Amino acid sequence: MFNSIKKLFANRSLEPLQEKVAEINALEEGIVALGSDELKVESLKLKERLTAGETLDDILPRAFALAREAARRTLGQRPYDVQLLGGLVLHQGAVAEMMTGEGKTLAAVAPAYLNALAGKGTHVVTVNEYLARRDAVWMGQIYRALGFSVACLVPNAAYLYDPEYKIAKEEEEKLDKERDTTGSFLVQQEFLRPISRREAYEADITYGTNHEFGFDYLRDNLAYQAEGQVQRGHFFAIIDEVDSILIDEARTPLIIAAPDAQSSDFYKTFARVASNLQPETDYEVDEKRKTAIITDAGIEKAEKMVGVKNMYAPENVRLVHYLEESVKAKALFKRDKDYVVKNGEVVIVDEFTGRLLVGRRYQAGLHQAIEAKEGVAVKEESRTYAKISIQNYFRMYEKISGMTGTAQTSAEEFHKVYGLEVISIPPNRPLARQDLNDLIYKSFKAKVDAVAREVKERQKKGQPVLLGTTSIAKNEIISAALSAAGIKHEVLNAKNNEREGAIIAQAGRVGAVTVATNVAGRGVDILLGGNPPMRAEAEKVRELGGLHVIGTERHEARRIDNQLRGRAGRQGDPGSTQFFLSLEDDLMRIFGGERMKNLMERFDLPDDQPIEFKMVTGAVAQAQEKVEGANFDLRKHLLEYDDVLNKQRAAVYKRRGEMLEVGS
Repeated sequence: MFNSIKKLFANRSLEPLQEKVAEINALEEGIVALGSDELKVESLKLKERLTAGETLDDILPRAFALAREAARRTLGQRPYDVQLLGGLVLHQGAVAEMMTGEGKTLAAVAPAYLNALAGKGTHVVTVNEYLARRDAVWMGQIYRALGFSVACLVPNAAYLYDPEYKIAKEEEEKLDKERDTTGSFLVQQEFLRPISRREAYEADITYGTNHEFGFDYLRDNLAYQAEGQVQRGHFFAIIDEVDSILIDEARTPLIIAAPDAQSSDFYKTFARVASNLQPETDYEVDEKRKTAIITDAGIEKAEKMVGVKNMYAPENVRLVHYLEESVKAKALFKRDKDYVVKNGEVVIVDEFTGRLLVGRRYQAGLHQAIEAKEGVAVKEESRTYAKISIQNYFRMYEKISGMTGTAQTSAEEFHKVYGLEVISIPPNRPLARQDLNDLIYKSFKAKVDAVAREVKERQKKGQPVLLGTTSIAKNEIISAALSAAGIKHEVLNAKNNEREGAIIAQAGRVGAVTVATNVAGRGVDILLGGNPPMRAEAEKVRELGGLHVIGTERHEARRIDNQLRGRAGRQGDPGSTQFFLSLEDDLMRIFGGERMKNLMERFDLPDDQPIEFKMVTGAVAQAQEKVEGANFDLRKHLLEYDDVLNKQRAAVYKRRGEMLEVGS
């Protein structure tokens, strides 16, 4: 009943927006007749209307109509009515849930332009630096046609979109080797002129990742002179893949730190100690809460190995820290799941995207403990100089909005933490994808064998298949099973993501089989027939049923599963999805509880016979809801703690800013 009420309100909230779209469309004929210079003149007129006392809502229809015409002229793409709907939701300061392939990037242009008319700067936040660079060039053509400047922020650099700027040949050759995630075109840097970060923030619209915006804020508040500060305030932000940034990354604070005292020898010692401790006897692991608690027997054993009488004596308190982090590294953090060892370094794997987080390190000595466990060089610990949570950084903006393909399952958190309403935008073409019931097996092996049989059958027909896995280790297990069954396939994970563009470009071709981690989940478009698309092959794939997506395990968050499903059925294309699960999967084992075991035992079936009942699928969804609830609580508690620090931080930074102004 609650879901029905939610849908009723969501549908009702679209009615006034659809009326606004009709108002925008009514202006189209007059604006199409304008010359190129007249588009810029119209922009100036809208600014004058704001100066005269009108509001952004007053000038909205004309601003959106101008943005649509500029897109048509520069890109040859006229935004659909549903993209205008998405743009209206963004302007309202809400989350627009738009399905994959519906053109979220273009939908953000009109609201970004409208709000930039206020002269305070609009920030468009992307999930990686490649998209920031790409969108500044791609969408920059539209803004430039309207007389606006566009910049982008990347690590250690900033650029202004300038179509008259040409990069040096050597730089062009280097960049030509980089490809975007779909493999559809090369990184476009040719028209990006290097500028200072302060100039980037002075631009009308600035693209960049959440980390770049957040770290610039922290650096501004460590600056010794006002001239060293770059940001000019926090007016309006449009956040792409908003659930990834505001929810998935919310527990990872932004930190500026510097090296502290060296303690690598201690971590090496305690890594040896931890390797000799036994689970259950010497320490207890709670996988639900992700904790490892050392028992009295474990403490006694550690004291003997280290040669101290009382590890909890005041003079030895630091040793307890080394022991706890070393046990946590051993018991809770797994190689090729949570991290990889690459070129002699421990590199974190993003649990939500499957990508390597190069340069990111675990806090409080945990990273050093993992380095010691893996036998690589242990780097020194760091001292924190500035820190802010993602939640509190974005709550500084006067208005924020976001877009994603998966938001409704986290609507409560968006509302409670950020005051954001989630509004679902209908697709431009009806969804033709079939989501088949889950198949649940007793054992992991039986599930893997069943997956191999299913893939073989579909490959025989020629239907392309994408298999999603939850970790690099599981990715390699599935790959080995396919190889044993004689199935030709490609493997994509964080270890070989330099080939990502080439692999994804072929994933929609006849007979293609791709085994991927979450790298191929969010924001990846797999085109039927390959990329660049071949019309005859694309049509053949459509006749075969389109892309078939197999999930080999449920993720903790339903949104991640939905992102995987979203790779099929793009823009009205046919497609299908199905999840293969087992009782030995982490989610089922840790959170499924006795109910799942009882359900399986009630049906005395052989291992290779799956259960396919809605009741069982419902139990899986309940397990996911439990995890989502637990993670929401963790983020909520983190925010409550950070709110206390935030009041102090805001007061100190305000006083510091006043002193810099006086001194300048």
